[in-house]
Amino acid sequence: MLSYVTTNQGKVREARAYLDGVEAVEFDYTEIQAGELGPVAARGAREAYGHVEGPVIVDDAGLFVDALDGFPGPYSSYVEETVGVDRAGELARSAAEADGDATARASFRCVIAYCDGEDFAATPEPVDRGERRGQDLGADERAAASTDDTVDAGRPRDVPVKLFEGVVPGRIVPPRGEGGFGYDPIFEHDGTTFAELSPAEKTAVSHRGRALEKFAEWFAER
Repeated sequence: MLSYVTTNQGKVREARAYLDGVEAVEFDYTEIQAGELGPVAARGAREAYGHVEGPVIVDDAGLFVDALDGFPGPYSSYVEETVGVDRAGELARSAAEADGDATARASFRCVIAYCDGEDFAATPEPVDRGERRGQDLGADERAAASTDDTVDAGRPRDVPVKLFEGVVPGRIVPPRGEGGFGYDPIFEHDGTTFAELSPAEKTAVSHRGRALEKFAEWFAER
């Protein structure tokens, strides 16, 4: 069984379009603060693997607005919870207008992180081997890591994690559509917001779907 660590059933539906035998697992892993999606997903996958003790995938995704230098990016969930999707869209469009970007260009990005406790053969997809753990851990954890093979209740310290990224370009628009979740109503791709797409249509073009497709192709040979 492949465990997808999420409570979002929309994500699970997307995953099952590409993967057989994937099951949702609830686990509150640590979401570190980082300027990129990869380290966040990799840390979560290591911690989730230590909890599940089997193959896991964790994803991190975000909305990257060109006029805001990629913000909110990895902080998209925080902005959604504190500012709200509609207000975030207004701010993004205002920034784009001030920047001379009439189309309010943006992209959705997703990184799927996979961990099963084993190493990986060389492929085009990057492997996080824990070299950035000094950024991810607090001072006490770093001290423990120097003398122990695990930190924080058994979380693997240096277990390699495979990363798969999906990106879809688009633009920020006033909210449209009743489907999807998160920023879907304000993100338009090829003339349609993600919230206006059916689940199957969204999966076919979404950032998460593109990352899952890459992962599923690789995982079939694992």
